[in-house]
Amino acid sequence: MNCISTRNKNISISPSLGILKGISKDGGLFIFENIENLKLSLEEIENLKDLSYKDIAFQILKRLLYDFPETSLKNSINLAYNKFSTEEVTPLVKVNQDYILELFHGPTSAFKDVALSLLPHLTVEAMKINKIDKKLLILTATSGDTGKAALEGFKNIENIKIAVFFPNDGTSTVQKKQMTTQEGNNTYVYGINGNFDDAQSGIKNIFTDKNIENYLKNKNYSFSSANSINIGRLVPQIIYYFYSYINLLKKNEISIGEKVNFIVPSGNFGDILAGYYAKLLGLPINKLVCASNSNKVLTDFYNTGVYNKNREFFKTLSPSMDILISSNLERLLFHLSNNDDKYIEKIMKDLKENGQYEISDSMLKKLQENFYFDYTGEEETKKTIKKVFNNYNYLLDTHTAVGYSVMEKFKKLDKFNCKNILLSTASPFKFSKSVYESIFEEISLNEFEIMKKLSKKTKFPIPENLKDLESKKELHKNIIEKNNIDKTIEVMLCSE
Repeated sequence: MNCISTRNKNISISPSLGILKGISKDGGLFIFENIENLKLSLEEIENLKDLSYKDIAFQILKRLLYDFPETSLKNSINLAYNKFSTEEVTPLVKVNQDYILELFHGPTSAFKDVALSLLPHLTVEAMKINKIDKKLLILTATSGDTGKAALEGFKNIENIKIAVFFPNDGTSTVQKKQMTTQEGNNTYVYGINGNFDDAQSGIKNIFTDKNIENYLKNKNYSFSSANSINIGRLVPQIIYYFYSYINLLKKNEISIGEKVNFIVPSGNFGDILAGYYAKLLGLPINKLVCASNSNKVLTDFYNTGVYNKNREFFKTLSPSMDILISSNLERLLFHLSNNDDKYIEKIMKDLKENGQYEISDSMLKKLQENFYFDYTGEEETKKTIKKVFNNYNYLLDTHTAVGYSVMEKFKKLDKFNCKNILLSTASPFKFSKSVYESIFEEISLNEFEIMKKLSKKTKFPIPENLKDLESKKELHKNIIEKNNIDKTIEVMLCSE
C-alpha cells in the first residue's frame, strides 16, 4: 500500500520513499492510502497475545511497510528496542482503576524514543531499497523531547547529518542540557529565538524551497525529517496501542472485542493520530481523548469546528505541548473529509495566510464521534501530580498529569464505562522542578539538585541517562534568529 500526499492524491510513493522524503513536494503530509484495508480481525488481534513487544511490532510493521524485506524489519526492531531498560519496552501499570502506559524507558526517557530508536534503522534500509547514493540531512524541530531522541538515534550514522532546532527559552533545563551536550560526529543543535511553531514552520518551508533544494543537490544531499510529519515516525507509535490492549487481554482485564479509551497528552497531534490509525487497523477503541494544556487550540477546535492559531501563546509546565500549529491534524482531516485533497490544500492555505480555518459540520461530527478533547490549566496540573503521588504512590510528569486530569473529567462523561489507558509521555525526572514543587510545595532553583531530592523523597530512581547529565560538557552553543534557519543550513553544509 503506497503513501499519498494529503494535498495531492496523485502523488503516490512507496513507504520507504515516504520515510526518506519526510514531506511531500507540495507541502502535504504522506498518509497510507486506504489503511483500513489492512485491518486486523479480532481473531488476528487475539493471536498476538503470546507475542513479545518486538514480535507484535514486526506483525504491525510488515503490514504497513510492504517494500521492506522482512529480515531487515526484524533486525531493525531488535536493534532499536534492545536499548530500552525493560524487555516490555512500554510497560502497562495499573494506578487505582486505570492504566498508565509508560513510554519513557528508552535512551532519553521520553515517548519519542519508541519511534526514534527505530526510524534511523528504517531510514538506512530505505536508502538501500531505493539505491540512494546521496547523503541525507535530517531536519528536526523540537519542543524538547524529539530533539534529543532524534540526535541519539541518528548519531554517527554514515552519510547522514542531523540538525535540531529548539526554542531557546521553551524547554525544561534537563531537555535543553540533553540536546546541548549531545555527542556525535554528525549532530548539529541550534536554539532559536522563537517558539516551537516558528521552528516547525521554518523547516516545513525549507522542504518546499526550490533554491535550497538546488543548493542541496549541488552538495549531493537530500532532506528528510525526524518530526512526526515523517510517516516513519508515526508507524512505530501504532505498535504500543496494540501492545497495551493485548496486555489487558493477557491479564483478563478485558475480553477480545471490548472497547477501551486511550488518553493522550497532545501538542503536535502525532501520538494520538497513531491511535486513530490503530483504530482503523481494527483495534477496538471507544474514544481517543486528546489532552491539552493552556495552549488549548485543539480543544477549542473540537468544540467549535474553527481552528484558530491567532491567540496568546503560553509557556507552561508542560513545554512539549506548547504548540499552536498541530501539524498532524492535517492527516486526520484528510481522512474525515473522505480523502478530499483539494479541500485540505485550501484549508491549509487558509491557515498559513489567515491563521485559521473552519471545517464542515459533517467533519466535526465525525471528529466528535471518534475523539474527545479537553484541557487542563497550570494549577490543576500541579494538584493532579500531588494527588496521584499522595493517593497512589505514583509519580507523574507534567504532561502525563495534564492527561490524567483530562481523563478524570472524561470518565464522568463516558456512558460505556470503558477501561482507560493513559499514555505517559516522559519520565518525571525530566521535569523534576515542576514535579517536586507540585508535591512538596518547596521552591528551589537548581534543577539537578531537585532531581536528586525528588528521587530521595519519593523513592523513585533517576533514569540512568539522566544521572550524570549535569556534569556533561556543553558542545552546542549556537543561538539563531527564527528566520535564519535556511542560512544556518547553508553555512553548516558549506564545508562539504
